[in-house]
Amino acid sequence: MILFIKIIICFYLNAVVQSQQTLWLPCKFADEREVKKSDGGSEIEFVSREAVLQFGKEGDAPVISHAITFLVTGSKLNLQKYTQGVGPDQVECGLHWHKVQDVHVRWPVQQPNEFSNWLICTMKHTNGDFILTSFLRYPTDQPPPPGSRIWPAISDKQIVTTTAVMMMKSQTPLVTSNLGGQKKLHCQFAIDHKGPNFSLEWHKRGERVTLFSHTSRTRQTEGGGVDLKGLAGGDASYNLPFTKVSNEGMYVCSVSVAPLSASLDISLHIQESPRVSLSVGPTLSLQVDEEKKVVCDAERYYPLDVEVVWYKQDPAVPGQMAGSLLPTAIPNTLLSSHRHNTDKTYSLSSFFYLTASPSDSGKQFTCRVSHKSLKVDIKKSFILTVEEPSSWFFVFSMLVFIVILLLVLAPMLKYLYKAKRKTAQKKPY
Repeated sequence: MILFIKIIICFYLNAVVQSQQTLWLPCKFADEREVKKSDGGSEIEFVSREAVLQFGKEGDAPVISHAITFLVTGSKLNLQKYTQGVGPDQVECGLHWHKVQDVHVRWPVQQPNEFSNWLICTMKHTNGDFILTSFLRYPTDQPPPPGSRIWPAISDKQIVTTTAVMMMKSQTPLVTSNLGGQKKLHCQFAIDHKGPNFSLEWHKRGERVTLFSHTSRTRQTEGGGVDLKGLAGGDASYNLPFTKVSNEGMYVCSVSVAPLSASLDISLHIQESPRVSLSVGPTLSLQVDEEKKVVCDAERYYPLDVEVVWYKQDPAVPGQMAGSLLPTAIPNTLLSSHRHNTDKTYSLSSFFYLTASPSDSGKQFTCRVSHKSLKVDIKKSFILTVEEPSSWFFVFSMLVFIVILLLVLAPMLKYLYKAKRKTAQKKPY
């Protein structure tokens, strides 16, 4: 009974796995044709043709009868599992011929009387979840003409039986990281035979320095960032332990197995969110007509583009409709120039001169900062309170004025008094 239950479970799990596997994908086949020119020469013409990439076994009927079917049959490299759970409408698939540099190098699983024609199949997930490149071997009994790009003619409804011999895939074709983060640039490969002599290299496009290289035949390794234990199982991922702005760019993962060579581009973008602060606290008290410079600082962001907007509105009140809280843009705001920081990030200040008006008392003033690293804009606000000059302040001011006036007039009165007495003493009587 237990054995019967186990058999039922195995059949069920196998059915579930098969239901999640991709059976076929629509593809664009970039065919090549040799066209004769009027001067007696020839040129290669590229023709886009409708095709289907179908997984199965030799002899299977095509799922779409009116298109070219590239039937990928079973080998030790199961290309189908790398597209598991992906629907035909989620992948952009392309096929084109590939000419190897050395046609005399035989593929290890190639039969003695076989010759190989090579196709490259590229699959890109429409949401950017992965990119995959594979080599398909199309065996024939005729050797390709040396030095030419003449391929076997393929009719519109032909079934082209192939096998997948080499595959590269990245689940991180586009990587975004903040400063100081740890990032893994995913790259994996698979080959249809054991113990292949392969070479792996990582480099950054536009730079001559090789980040990592490894040759399996000599076991020679240069650089770091790739786990050699994982590499033995096809995991060629490159690890960045501490990202900096200088790490931004296009990284290339390349794998070579003679006579084939493939590479994947992985783009790394650095984004750092701005730190926003105001030069005033959550509340600001000013007297009527008093002027105050208010500054909003956006600091240490990357990349460069940032937007800073000032506006004012009545503060929100519980139960109040949102339509009554429409903001008003603050005019005459100014921006500083971008400041460069030592870590290659940027800083910017936006400010305006606030003249206190009784009509603005109780208003909420807000600085809103937008940046591509932010899912939600950052807002910093303060409430303005405008005060009339108080009576005690008026009295105190008048007293100070009187005291100052007396201090100024007293010496003058004393001088006049002395001058008058001297004038009186000079009289003859």
